[in-house]
Amino acid sequence: MKLSSITASTSWHTLEPREALSSPNGKRTIALIGPPNSGKSTLFNRLTLLTQKVANYPGVTVEYRTGRLVGEIGFEIEVVDLPGIRGLASYSEDEEVASKALRGKIPGVAKPDAILVVLDSTHLERHLTLLPSVLAVALPTLVLLNMSDELQKREGSIDLVRLAGTIGAPVALVSAKNGAGLDAVRVFCQQPVFPASQDNFPILQNVSACHKWAQQIRKESDYKAPVPSAWTKRLDEILLHVVWGPVVFGVVVLTVFQSVFSIGQPLSNHFQVLLDAVGKDVFQRLPDGWLQSLLLNGIWRGFSSILVFVPQILLLFLFIAVLEDSGYLARAALTADRVMQRIGLNGKSFVPLLSAYACAIPAIMATRTIEDRRDRLATILITPFMTCSARLPIYTLTIAAFVPNTKYLGGLFGLQATAMLCLYVLGFLAAMLTAFLLKSSILKSSGMPFSMELPEYRMPSLRSLAVRLIDRCRVFVMNAGAVILIVAIVLWVLTYFPLSSGEPPAIQDSVIGHLGRSIEPFIHPLGFNWKIGIGLFTSIFAREVIVGTFGTIYGVDPETRSLNLQEALRRDLSPAGAAALVVFFAFALQCTSTLAVVRRETNSWKWPVLQFLYMGMLAFTSAWLTNLVVSQLSRF
Repeated sequence: MKLSSITASTSWHTLEPREALSSPNGKRTIALIGPPNSGKSTLFNRLTLLTQKVANYPGVTVEYRTGRLVGEIGFEIEVVDLPGIRGLASYSEDEEVASKALRGKIPGVAKPDAILVVLDSTHLERHLTLLPSVLAVALPTLVLLNMSDELQKREGSIDLVRLAGTIGAPVALVSAKNGAGLDAVRVFCQQPVFPASQDNFPILQNVSACHKWAQQIRKESDYKAPVPSAWTKRLDEILLHVVWGPVVFGVVVLTVFQSVFSIGQPLSNHFQVLLDAVGKDVFQRLPDGWLQSLLLNGIWRGFSSILVFVPQILLLFLFIAVLEDSGYLARAALTADRVMQRIGLNGKSFVPLLSAYACAIPAIMATRTIEDRRDRLATILITPFMTCSARLPIYTLTIAAFVPNTKYLGGLFGLQATAMLCLYVLGFLAAMLTAFLLKSSILKSSGMPFSMELPEYRMPSLRSLAVRLIDRCRVFVMNAGAVILIVAIVLWVLTYFPLSSGEPPAIQDSVIGHLGRSIEPFIHPLGFNWKIGIGLFTSIFAREVIVGTFGTIYGVDPETRSLNLQEALRRDLSPAGAAALVVFFAFALQCTSTLAVVRRETNSWKWPVLQFLYMGMLAFTSAWLTNLVVSQLSRF
């Protein structure tokens, strides 16, 4: 039977089904595994929807996601999304963790009851090389040939019955994008099938033998590869062009930042009005006193100061997700390889650096794919220079407060978006310069060739994008909110004491005022006063906390309580000081979590300490020069 439709095409062959998955605690666990670019994450989002959570395997920095299988199964099934890998040979930490997870050898993590293997049906031979090592684990296994819609549209086909018989495991043709064929997963949960013993499996650690086995399986399953996409070829002629490729990349980046301001800023402004109204309506019902001041001026003003930036942050994540799911970011890595080679790195470093625009922590963990130890260490050390989403609140706040929203090019682009782009470029240039210095001295190594699988261009799934945005919103609010809540309470207490005649003192006479004035002489050359200094200190725990700190301090101060945050900031900063502030944040390593991850990835405190001191000195010196230069220019 030859199948090329996107119906729920599943072949169980003559394999003997066992009883439904069972577990002593009543919860069943299914591991989801597959190579990169197989659509595994999209499938995970489709199966679990909004029931996901993220955790780390004990003792390592490898993240994994879990979620509850959505649908009528009759019992609870937890799906574990393992790292995207090409084998279980333990050459990388991802592969080692995935291998141990499948065999139940990670303390505190349950051994899976079954396995779902996700392979790209449009690149079957290349992805089949993972299958022998997974089937060798000898757990009930279902092979999911994903992207069946692409296979059909481009006139590809495969005989599922012959494929299932050849590999000794059930096979289903599915589409994670539109959900076709996924009923096979629920059937498999009711009737799990153990893989049949095979005599023709290759030697698992022999790469050449695995490729020959995959070729043989392709022939025996009567696999017809889909016709190459004409659109992919046409677009690559432009996007991978030596000249037009970088030009298109620059236009895309500028468009993203323009959208953050032209679309995201009005949304944030309306959200700010709503949050202020909610705060006043709820907390002003309380009697005047310390409790109302703590809840409204302390906690709510601090927390809402961060919440207002959620629309802009989500907009940035949306663009990144669209570019990634469409297949464009892989092309951007190839384009960047030409630049990376000149500083001693290659395109493999660009992939973690690109993901650092979301967060430096998973980006540093992603450097495990870099084989050369010196290249990997250099990439780890420069990753925090990339402008992560935690910098976005202070950037957008300062730019909106001090940079006029002047439009040019017929209103397509604005001065605020250009200022934001300059900050991103500034961080990137600092990273490249630092990498050049490292690779020219203590981390010098020979160059390595760069190769990367380029996925076909695809239309991103709206469902997958929505799930990812909701997940990112939840992570941002929970992570930032927990720190800001603690900081806001501590700051409010320090502004409320010592009492004078039973009343709180003026803010400059409070404990926080005295602490701020003690550090003011050190930061005065940068154009900062003591309030900005307190914000810099609290942002060491997390960069975005500075905005929550400003919200609490200005909310407690009677002179600025009625002002919005932009107006309050203009009272304490000159344009030169504002420029120095964003330059300081472009370079400083204001994130203790990043330092902890660098310590774990390098297995030494030497590198994170040197990294913190280097970035701190660069930030202080650059901010001082910025304040000096802009102050002089403003006199003309």
